[in-house]
Amino acid sequence: MSHSKSWFVIINPTSGNGSSKKQWPKIELLLKAHSFEFEFMFTTFPKHSIELVHDVVNQGFKNIISVGGDGTLHNIVNGIMTQKIINPTSISVGVIPIGTGNDWVKTHGIPRNIEKAIQIIKKGKIATQDLGKIKFLNQSKPTIYFNNLAGMGFDGYVVSKVGKYKHFGAMAYLVGTIAGLFSFKNFSAEVYLNSKKISTKSLMVLVGLCKYSGGGMQLTKSPNPFDGQFDISLAGNLTTWDILKNTFKLFNGSIVNFNKVQTFTTNEITIKVIDDTKPFIQTDGELIGHGDISISVVPNTFSFFCK
Repeated sequence: MSHSKSWFVIINPTSGNGSSKKQWPKIELLLKAHSFEFEFMFTTFPKHSIELVHDVVNQGFKNIISVGGDGTLHNIVNGIMTQKIINPTSISVGVIPIGTGNDWVKTHGIPRNIEKAIQIIKKGKIATQDLGKIKFLNQSKPTIYFNNLAGMGFDGYVVSKVGKYKHFGAMAYLVGTIAGLFSFKNFSAEVYLNSKKISTKSLMVLVGLCKYSGGGMQLTKSPNPFDGQFDISLAGNLTTWDILKNTFKLFNGSIVNFNKVQTFTTNEITIKVIDDTKPFIQTDGELIGHGDISISVVPNTFSFFCK
């Protein structure tokens, strides 16, 4: 079924501590000025974007614009991957980044300037990157996809705290990190990758496709969203003091050289928690629960408008 307008715009009004809603009149005018024919809708509840994507793909839309942050894009990606109408690579997403972290766009050089972001979409150049696919073991939870980074442990704990600090903008993640230092407890896990089993007491296990997370932190060694591989950082039994004295290294990428951090590349990883700590799991800055998980690469499957 074809549609009279080519584009559908999904706006998360809560993104960027409410900035999306405030900026929408300006964005709407700029889209019209650049001759976009579009319909739009504001999300009204968590994960509404997933349902909207299913609906608009069923209507015939193949071009979607995300107005929001990393969480909004994450849900749009999950909508694309769980719709049953067309091949996911046939759907292309443009991003106007208005969020707290805006981490995914940093890897791809998409600017936070609204008009420049719109110009990139208008230009029409498309790239297609890998996604991660998470399955919960021994639980009847749905499969979840991610386009940036997933993690279990301290990073998930930080995400659980960030909501109350969003008025700090991207600094919310740093504030959440410091706030979490004194209450998080490392967890015991078995990590399976590259036919290897690693038993560890861990601060966090990070599974990266793209370069930045947590408001600009660089937590994996050399991620490449186009190579069919994850970059893994396994942060061992770090203490509060270890994290405090290495905080700057979280942002410049050198944390991967710390002697308690191991790095790997793989296209599959399984993480099993072997104590009763129930560490948080986050994907693209969104909490998805607790439990044992397996993660695999879905290569070359998410299409987006790029520089």
